Amino acid sequence: MLGMLALGAAGVVVGPSLEQGVSAALEPLQGSGLTGVLPGGGGFIEYTVVAGFPAAGRDYRLRVDGLVGAPASFSLDDLEAMPAVHLDRTFQCVTGWSVPDVHWVGVRLSDLVERTRPEPTGTVLHFTSFDGVYTETLTRSQAEQTGALVAYRMLGAPLTRGHGGPVRLYVPEMFGYKSIKWLSSITVTDRVEPGYWERNGYPVDAWIDGHPPTTAS
Repeated sequence: MLGMLALGAAGVVVGPSLEQGVSAALEPLQGSGLTGVLPGGGGFIEYTVVAGFPAAGRDYRLRVDGLVGAPASFSLDDLEAMPAVHLDRTFQCVTGWSVPDVHWVGVRLSDLVERTRPEPTGTVLHFTSFDGVYTETLTRSQAEQTGALVAYRMLGAPLTRGHGGPVRLYVPEMFGYKSIKWLSSITVTDRVEPGYWERNGYPVDAWIDGHPPTTAS
């Protein structure tokens, strides 16, 4: 843990202007397992719960299914064709490091889910990652309160593999572990299931300030 905190301090020194160079330097290490603890682009530490950064196939699609009237899947082009939302927010990791004023671009999560006509009993969103391990959960109310994004750009560029590309979740007002990387599917369900990090000791309700915001981000 001390080593991770030290790396966190080092990570915030890396300026956004170095992002592309740092990402290129990390590329040969992908798959080695070392990328889980190395400082990443833009002042981030690029965590992974598997050995290296998974890669999406050329036929990447984001599935939305479960308690919905119109299950659907969306390509990256589909998502980029939808009305884009831009957010500038501090990214706060539960281990203590943060990166201020991160610019995110994506589709509002609640708007995307609405396209599939969720049933009244579908009050919870369950997320899976194409790394095969990472999972997360938000209530639909939390998605609306936070203004959560299905994000495909950050720091002025498309999401890199290390940052969870091509598509990840970004949840303002909550610690970073809720912002699942390498987003593969969104299942509308009627019960909260603890995600990967919750099963490893972190709280299901991950509000940074200990309580939900009064208005959506």
